[in-house]
Parts: sequence; C-alpha cells; structure tokens
Amino acid sequence: MNYQQTLDWMFAQLPMYQREGKTAFKKDLSNTLAFSKELNFPEKRFKSIHVGGTNGKGSTSHMLASILQEAGYKVGLYTSPHLKNFTERIRINGVEIPKRKVSSFINKNKGFLESQKLSFFEMTVGMAFDYFANEKVDIAIIEVGLGGRLDSTNIIKPEVSVITNIGLDHTQFLGETLPEIAFEKAGIIKENIPIVIGEKQERVKDVFITKAHECRSSLFFASDNNESYITDLLGDYQIKNSKTAVEAINQLKGFKISIKNISDGLLNVVKNTNLKGRWQILQENPKVICDTAHNKEGLKIVLNQLRKETFKKIYFVLGVVSDKKLEEVLPLFPKEATYYFCKPNIPRGMSEEVLYKKAASFELKGKKYSSVKKAYKNALSNANQGDIIYVGGSTFVVAEII
Repeated sequence: MNYQQTLDWMFAQLPMYQREGKTAFKKDLSNTLAFSKELNFPEKRFKSIHVGGTNGKGSTSHMLASILQEAGYKVGLYTSPHLKNFTERIRINGVEIPKRKVSSFINKNKGFLESQKLSFFEMTVGMAFDYFANEKVDIAIIEVGLGGRLDSTNIIKPEVSVITNIGLDHTQFLGETLPEIAFEKAGIIKENIPIVIGEKQERVKDVFITKAHECRSSLFFASDNNESYITDLLGDYQIKNSKTAVEAINQLKGFKISIKNISDGLLNVVKNTNLKGRWQILQENPKVICDTAHNKEGLKIVLNQLRKETFKKIYFVLGVVSDKKLEEVLPLFPKEATYYFCKPNIPRGMSEEVLYKKAASFELKGKKYSSVKKAYKNALSNANQGDIIYVGGSTFVVAEII
C-alpha cells in the first residue's frame, strides 16, 4: 500500500475514537502490550515524559519538546489528534514522520494488526514508539490520548509524569465526577517516578496525593510556583501550561538544561514544534482567531479572553461533536454575537440542525451551514474591519480552516 492507501486502510477498517466515539474505546492494555512485544519493546529503548490531563496537555507537551530541543537534545513528540495530516502525531525535533515510514510500518505489521484487531490509536502508538526507538531519540514527550490508566501510551516508564488539570470531558468513558476522572488520569503515576500536577484543584488534589503516596512518588503542584513565564503561544491558559512545563523540566534528572534553554524554549514553541490551533490568529481586519478548546473549562478561559478583545461585532463559526453536552457549554457563549452553526466533516460531527436548535434555546442566534467551509466563507463575507470572527467548538472545526 502507498501512503494514501495506508491511511485509508487505517481509518476505514479500524475503529477510531476521534471519528466513531465509544466503539473505539478499549478498557484494556493487552493489545498494546502484545504489539509492544511484537515490536521488541521499543518503549524501553528511549527515555520519556508522560503528559496527561483534561486541558493543556498538547500545549504543555509542545513546550517540553521545545525546551529540550533548545538544550540540544533529539526529542520525539507524540500527540493526538492531528489537525491536517496524520504525520503531525509523530515528530522528531519538530519534523513529522516521513509518509514512507508510515506506509512501511503498516505494510510490515499488517498481518499482526489484522489478526489482533488493533484500534487506530493502538497501532499509532506502536508506530510512534518504534520510530522513536529506531531513530534513537534522547527523550520523547508522550501525550496521553484519553484518560490515563487504560490509555495505550501507559506502557511507558517515564522520567517524569505530568497531569495538567482535571475537567469534565469524555465522561462516557472516564466517569461523571471530577474525582472519578482524576482517578483515571492518576493511572499514569508510576512507582518512584516524580509526578507534576499543573493545577491544585480542591476537589481532586487528594486523589493525586493518595496515589503518589501509594507509588512512593514525589508530588509537585506547578500552580504553587508564583513565577510567570513568557511564551510565544498566545492564550491566557498558556500561563498555567508554561508553569507546568517548567516544573516538569525541574524534576527531570540526567539532562543538562539551562535557564536560557527554558526561556528560549518557551519563546520558540511554534518555530521548534510547529504547533497550531492554540489561539491562532489567521488574519487581521477582520481579525480571525481559531482555538481547539472544546470543553467547559477550556472554552470558559478562551471566551473570557475574547471579551478582552476590542471589536465592533463578533461572529462565531461554531461546530461540535455529537457527544458534546451542549447544556454545559452553550451558556458560556455571548448572546449578542452572530453565529454560523456548522457540522465538522467527520462521522462524529453533530448535525448543524441539532446544534442550531439547541443553541436557540440558549438565545444564541444565527444561521446553519452544512459544512465548516461554507460557514466560514459566509462569516468572512459579512464581517467588516474592526470585527472579530472566532472559529472553534471542536478540534475538527479548526482543522478544516487552518
């Protein structure tokens, strides 16, 4: 199979959480462990930092990679989901895995993948670990896909574990309460491995304290640090993420990282890692801002930041996935804005009709469009100088316009 055929096979034949939802979620690590054995345990051949949490784990992972790159190390970075291209998920020093490596890996292991019925995520994790091991990275930053305890990435033994924060997201898999979700996320805490928690949240801090005590792991709350750091990543929420990244670096042993490496790393995240979709300004006049925030906690911060902007009118190009609890997120949006409701182009996308009707019950008014591109095009044609267009609600909405 060539690259496109390989991707088509991966996406079409195998359940993938991002596209299909619950059917792709497996409460078991046996497949990942079997694949690791088949690949000769690649995760044991490189050092790593494991990054979980509800919001900010992607940005924090990119900050960590950037800092380590500034210190001169060869750094692997595994994140999900991708915005435009599958290869974004697996990078070394900001460079995406070559398409031919994706094809050759799947072709070589296709028999095993078919017989074991591995999920899209499981095979992608195996591909990342195999690539990092073969390319002999000095360290890899591994972002948790979903949850922690039963996530496919959780077969690594990292140098440091990181949990950014806890919010209500993916409740159909992880639990309906913050402590239940925290328990799942805390599953990445390992025996005698330092754990950095980004935010000290009263409702869940004891979950982490208990788990760290059980594992004899040193526990650090990054939010206890009163220092502030400057980063090139825009968005108020990056203040918390930068503290978390710095605390993780402080707990990393055996690597030489200077204060200058840290400051340069935080200032050059986009250049070093090619991160997109975090309070990204696509144009000025009218100003277009896109952001991948998609749950209550993330959207609350982003919408508060939007209120600080100066504008005559504000337009929202808004789409969500079908399992989104709209009654939690829609009340956060301003009633005085004009909305362009749309459906992200994935099977999990919520129909624009459903979103439009539900939004109307929260006094959010606008028009509905069958695609993100149509909605965005209409917003651009109606907006004038001095106006703002915000594009978001889902990672998949942002992916279609950047």
